Amino acid sequence: MTKHGLPDGTLARARRTPLREPGPTFVAIDFETATARPESACAIGLVRVEDGRVAARISRLIRPPRKAFTFTAVHGIAWRDVAEAPAFHDVWVELAPRLEGAAFLAAHNARFDERVLHACCRLAHLAPPDIPFRCTLQLARKLLPGQPASLPVVCRRLGISLRHHDPVSDAEACARLVIAASQKRFRIAT
Repeated sequence: MTKHGLPDGTLARARRTPLREPGPTFVAIDFETATARPESACAIGLVRVEDGRVAARISRLIRPPRKAFTFTAVHGIAWRDVAEAPAFHDVWVELAPRLEGAAFLAAHNARFDERVLHACCRLAHLAPPDIPFRCTLQLARKLLPGQPASLPVVCRRLGISLRHHDPVSDAEACARLVIAASQKRFRIAT
């Protein structure tokens, strides 16, 4: 024991260990859509990350502009689930303040989520956020080169919990992927 009451070598290790800067504040986002039309968002998940930790999880159902649902088998959401839900405009007005101070939006296959967000904002006569998207699909391809990069496969490989096509679970998985990459924690499960 040292004179400070710590095990021998603790202070020396502490001096050699660089302090990690907290990561940037960012928001992971995931949409589920009723059909292939980008303005048909029927659910959204947001996960806000501050100082490398999940600070908030939010999930909302959205009433799309049409009753048509072709992706119910994928995500389990049907018109009956969203018929009384607010339209995108009202959901976004509530959620947009959660993006304040975010350096970027993270999404798996970010082009899809960015396209949905922009189409929904356009239909609702709202300005889309002026925040860049970062794609965790591209990040996964760098972390696990030559391997499948779908969100379920990546989560299984990195030991990240996932209920695929639950928008807040997908968003949190993206957030945890970004956090792991920023902290260089690539514990690969076998």
